[in-house]
Amino acid sequence: MDSVKRMIREYDTYIFDLDGTLLDTLTDLAASCNYALQQHGMAQRTIDEVRMFVGNGVKKLMERAIPDGLANPQFDEVYQCFRQHYLKHGLDHTAPYPGVLPMLAELKRRNKKIAVVSNKFYMATEELCKHFFDQYVEVAIGEREGIKKKPAPDTVLEALAQLGVTGDNAVYIGDSDVDIATANNCQLPCISVLWGFRDKDFLLRSGATTLISAPEELLV
Repeated sequence: MDSVKRMIREYDTYIFDLDGTLLDTLTDLAASCNYALQQHGMAQRTIDEVRMFVGNGVKKLMERAIPDGLANPQFDEVYQCFRQHYLKHGLDHTAPYPGVLPMLAELKRRNKKIAVVSNKFYMATEELCKHFFDQYVEVAIGEREGIKKKPAPDTVLEALAQLGVTGDNAVYIGDSDVDIATANNCQLPCISVLWGFRDKDFLLRSGATTLISAPEELLV
């Protein structure tokens, strides 16, 4: 950690990624992925493979998981099978990472603005945030038609607009290279978490400048 520049300070607005940052969703994502693959006679993927497939939205996850990706004539059918299964089973094993709920509660107590911006499809993002974080998260935005997903800045800028704030004293928190790129594209500082889907070496190679190993480190 000594080689990583640390610039943790208190902000007015906190924009969080969801999967791998606030919620451990990996088991349910892998289960729905493998259910869809199995239903269509395709080889299942290991949990570590799925871990590296996530981060760019569920369509990209399935593009990476399905043999030949988008070129596979069954792609749309398998992808829709995944979506339908995940909407029914996305809460089977998913839970907040240890320390996340107390961290959000303390940010809320300090009257901070809190939003979630995810590349997960919109309905799942809203349902998960409502289920786990309803009293803390004011705005939850997922992937949908008509708006560019991360790492484009569009969804983050929409979240700031819905919160009624600018990015002048805001920070972005995530667990992946996509999150680092998103923050850069929004001209926001980025805090990368070490408990998510990517390890320290990967994050450093992706340009991470500030790393934390526990949610309470956000509370300065």
